[in-house]
Amino acid sequence: MNETAQQLYTDALRLPDAERAELAASLMASLDPEPDPDALAAWDAEIARRVAELDSGTAKTMSWPEARRRILEDADAPSRD
Repeated sequence: MNETAQQLYTDALRLPDAERAELAASLMASLDPEPDPDALAAWDAEIARRVAELDSGTAKTMSWPEARRRILEDADAPSRD
């Protein structure tokens, strides 16, 4: 990190939490390219499909404790690469 960036970082650490979070989000967003309209449309369709499954009762759901247990279990499993 160059001297200017280091000074910005030091100054940013003095900001209140909410302002630091807003600054961090803005910096992260500045690194992302413009969203692909086709990808956005695909996500909209996927979200609509999942909501319809929830509304119709056909989606298989689980509690947060069960989901968390399975996530942690998968994280501890050896890599399949």
